[in-house]
Amino acid sequence: MTDDSLTARIERIYRDEYGRVVASLARRFGDLDIAEDAAGEALLTALERWPTDGVPAKPGGWLTTTANRRAIDRIRRENLRDAKHQAAVMIDDPAPHEPTGIVEDDRLRLIFVCCHPALATEARVALTLRLLGGLTVAEIARAFLVPETTMAQRITRAKAKIKSARIPFRVPDTGDVTDRRAAVLAVLYLIFNEGYLSGSGDPIRVELTGEAIRLTRLVTTCSPTTAKPRVCSR
Repeated sequence: MTDDSLTARIERIYRDEYGRVVASLARRFGDLDIAEDAAGEALLTALERWPTDGVPAKPGGWLTTTANRRAIDRIRRENLRDAKHQAAVMIDDPAPHEPTGIVEDDRLRLIFVCCHPALATEARVALTLRLLGGLTVAEIARAFLVPETTMAQRITRAKAKIKSARIPFRVPDTGDVTDRRAAVLAVLYLIFNEGYLSGSGDPIRVELTGEAIRLTRLVTTCSPTTAKPRVCSR
């Protein structure tokens, strides 16, 4: 395999796994900037090591583990507050993490965060496409027919709003599921459309359309019409 084809393969794997990695780190650290930066550093590490060591049997797990370590390194370097140090300790704990709320899937939980009522509709869709779909700011800007700088500012403001409003990276109760369910389904529909009719003119992004379908099915198990909604898990 040539260097160019291997690089393309690594980038494709990273794009497929990006949403899972970011969602996992966002849940554990409660900080989108840390999650995104650590995921990006994991890609750079993969580009350095995989050409020599080979692509791991479970590349998604490798990326998540590497990103977790990078996040911990950053937290320790910056000497962030004790709560985040405790979150860093959790990563070294081999015991499984307890599910939070009735939505157990990390990526679906992150979409519920992105669809918080405090965020404008355009910001919800853009942020979800960036964090879960792994689209670049330029790709999202093309989909919205706005300049790239405008979209970058929109996404930055949305993340700042989540931080300033202290929106939790979880779905705490059934009321939140009920209130945001329609918004989440609308965002998933738009994500599916972006994968099927890519604004960049690329072929159908099967991983994006497939993920939209999978998450939509999970949302339907969180029925707001039932007294005891089922847990939304993988």
